[in-house]
Amino acid sequence: MATIEARHDHGTNPHTPVAQDAGPARYVWAAARITIGFVFLWAFLDKTFGWGFATPAKKAWLEGGSPTTGFLKGTGENALGGFFGGLAGQPWVDWLFMLGLLGIGAALIAGAGMRIAAITGGLLLVLMWAAELPLANNPVIDEHIVYAIVLAGLALAGAGDTLGLGKWWGATPIVRRYPILK
Repeated sequence: MATIEARHDHGTNPHTPVAQDAGPARYVWAAARITIGFVFLWAFLDKTFGWGFATPAKKAWLEGGSPTTGFLKGTGENALGGFFGGLAGQPWVDWLFMLGLLGIGAALIAGAGMRIAAITGGLLLVLMWAAELPLANNPVIDEHIVYAIVLAGLALAGAGDTLGLGKWWGATPIVRRYPILK
């Protein structure tokens, strides 16, 4: 049976979850966190080293390829394709994208920095969703939006505390001072 932990701060800390599920659901959230973290981390690794899954070796970032060109150039016919196509291959966009993939993936797998990972991951996913408008299979929703919603749920559920470093990270002085870093 799941237990509910009552908070007695009477709303003084808006970043404290109201309830934590002590039952099996926390392991499902932890598995979702680690799995989605691996999706981000894998994208970083494959684009960096060109392991041949989504990125051939000759187009690897370390070989001088651009990790954003393939996806963003492919949006040319889409509603916002002109904007996103213009960003393709820009070094600053490549660096932000790759640092985002690495940071979001590492934070999710570790279970630390879940709020920042959820915010930045959600932003990245919403931008990727917008680049694909109009969507091919559904007029409104695709996997980018689903992942963004799940990221928000992971942060709100405190998913980093189970099978992760969330409790330790949350107790550090910097996170206690700046709760957004939890």
